[in-house]
Amino acid sequence: MSIILRKDDLKPHKTDYWCGKSTDPEFESKMLTIVGLYLNPPENVLVISVDEKTQIQALDRTQKELPMKPGLPKRQTTTYKRHGVANLMAALAVHQ
Repeated sequence: MSIILRKDDLKPHKTDYWCGKSTDPEFESKMLTIVGLYLNPPENVLVISVDEKTQIQALDRTQKELPMKPGLPKRQTTTYKRHGVANLMAALAVHQ
């Protein structure tokens, strides 16, 4: 088996990921708001970001997986559809 894999330069244990551009028309303003909280948090506020555990969610990739080929590992996008699961972004005033 390993002779065949080596001969055809196949690597079934590897996966490459890519991240395409978001199709959300409000993506840039949302991103700037979130990044702004980290770069310039409000005074006396702790900024915390919480995300779901992707390994246990029912997710669909936004693009189909590209199969393994000689010299190339399997490839899939890092973006996915959440099916109702939302991120929680919080800025907490720790002194209140």
